[in-house]
Amino acid sequence: MELLQLHYFRTVAKYEHMTKAAEVLRIAQPALSKTISRLEEDVGVALFDRNNRQIRLNRFGKAFLQQVEIALGALDEGRRELSDMLDKEQGTIRLATPTLNRLSSTISEFRKENPEIIFRVTQIPPASSSDMVGLLERGDVDLCFIAAPLNQSWIKEQIVWKAEVCLAVPITHPLADRDAITLIETANEAYIEYHAGHPFRQINEAYCEAAGISRNIICEVDEPSALWSLVQAGLGIAFVPRNTNEDPNVKLLRIQSPVCEREFSIAWNEKRYLSRASRRYLEFLESYPHEHSIGN
Repeated sequence: MELLQLHYFRTVAKYEHMTKAAEVLRIAQPALSKTISRLEEDVGVALFDRNNRQIRLNRFGKAFLQQVEIALGALDEGRRELSDMLDKEQGTIRLATPTLNRLSSTISEFRKENPEIIFRVTQIPPASSSDMVGLLERGDVDLCFIAAPLNQSWIKEQIVWKAEVCLAVPITHPLADRDAITLIETANEAYIEYHAGHPFRQINEAYCEAAGISRNIICEVDEPSALWSLVQAGLGIAFVPRNTNEDPNVKLLRIQSPVCEREFSIAWNEKRYLSRASRRYLEFLESYPHEHSIGN
């Protein structure tokens, strides 16, 4: 069994189309087919179900692919570790985040001290925690910025910020005369919320469960800006971090009970090699002043 065979097999398994895989690999399709056939002879079982010109990864192929991903991933990590050791590359941090504004200031400050380090940032939807788990598992990124735990034993999470959560109410709302409130007092209020599955929605639901209330949610959104706009328009109230920008049309009320706060963390795969550049950024975040963080 050769390393090239495994690389070719992974590509064919991805596309389940021999011609397309050959184009991606830039080799002749007959040569690719022959390589896959030799691999199947080596492992002693067909890895694909073939129907005329169509191929599908079968259960043996799926099981084998999992181990091939691990083996090729380990080799990739070995190369990266050697590059780190030999200082042959400036250093790159591959980072996934649902929003850029929370980390932009830290990246800017970090690069002032470490101008040789490059960031490659992938922005993903806020509710896609499964996407983050997949990115870390495959080694596609080094770090993920998260607002809710990913709940995987192999993922390490480091809290970098904690933000007090307040209630945002329209300035014309009767509660706008208050400076503080308990959640139980809002049981009959109209709430603006994130869609089900959004990490902030889950956190907000936990606050209300602790307060013993069931809310009247009149509108669901995907983005913080949409939530804020609806509060401005007077449609309802919403949970927001304390350090949200001030607005003359909105009043922020401190929540006296229960304690409401959000924790923002950096996550990484403990089973994979973490570059020196990434470790240096983690150390920087640990000492970065929390008051500089941007909420929501």
